[in-house]
Amino acid sequence: MEINEVKIIKKCKQGRLEEFGLLYDKYIKKIYDFIYYKTHHKETAEDLCSKVFLKAVDKIRGFNLEKGTFQAWIYAIARNTVIDYYRTQKSEMDIEDIWDLAGNEDIERNLDNKIKLEKISKYLKNIKPAQRDIIIMRVWQSLSYSEIAEILNKSEASCKMAYSRSINRLRQEMPFVLYITFLLNCY
Repeated sequence: MEINEVKIIKKCKQGRLEEFGLLYDKYIKKIYDFIYYKTHHKETAEDLCSKVFLKAVDKIRGFNLEKGTFQAWIYAIARNTVIDYYRTQKSEMDIEDIWDLAGNEDIERNLDNKIKLEKISKYLKNIKPAQRDIIIMRVWQSLSYSEIAEILNKSEASCKMAYSRSINRLRQEMPFVLYITFLLNCY
């Protein structure tokens, strides 16, 4: 069932916040996955995801439908929440280098594929964080280039170019068997 986000947002702005549950249901998995890719920790991702949606409910009345989509807005809240988390943790790690592959139970059960994916992650670490974010959103979250461009506040063409360059770089640097494994687990 496709929901009409604009109608739901308008209802929420009128104080009918129970409608927000439909937006929550639509975006919870995507936002959780996005945060998990950045934190590598299930419980942290769960906590931060809760904060994201609490912030969104709290600030929904200030959301401007003319300035962008709800999806871009909620991803921006998620990105900022992760950045705030790492600032308060005073971590030695670079915020932009925190990422992980999506948890897929079938892959994790297959030890051979898990080992190959760990090897693939070594190659992904060599890609610039912004390009890696584009790969994560495109491959593991199945977002369109236009959605990614809106979330990252970049042009669609630059997102396509960054993705293409990153994939080409992986193809050149990875052994053929690992690259094929990467492709099979992406699509």
